[in-house]
Amino acid sequence: MAINNKMAKTTINRSWREQKVMLKQRFSILSDKDFDFKTEKKEMMFDNLAVKLKITRAELESLFAELQTY
Repeated sequence: MAINNKMAKTTINRSWREQKVMLKQRFSILSDKDFDFKTEKKEMMFDNLAVKLKITRAELESLFAELQTY
């Protein structure tokens, strides 16, 4: 899968709830509050997650893509 600048283009097979749980299990520093967003602020939430995890946005997109394979 090609990495692009918009998370919306990533194919999502798992529910958002499942993905949040999986990420929180994998990264203990994440909390429910890290996943709170209003629809118009979704991109900002993804950017904040990348900063908190100390990874690039592209790496975060790859991580979400990886979650789809489980």
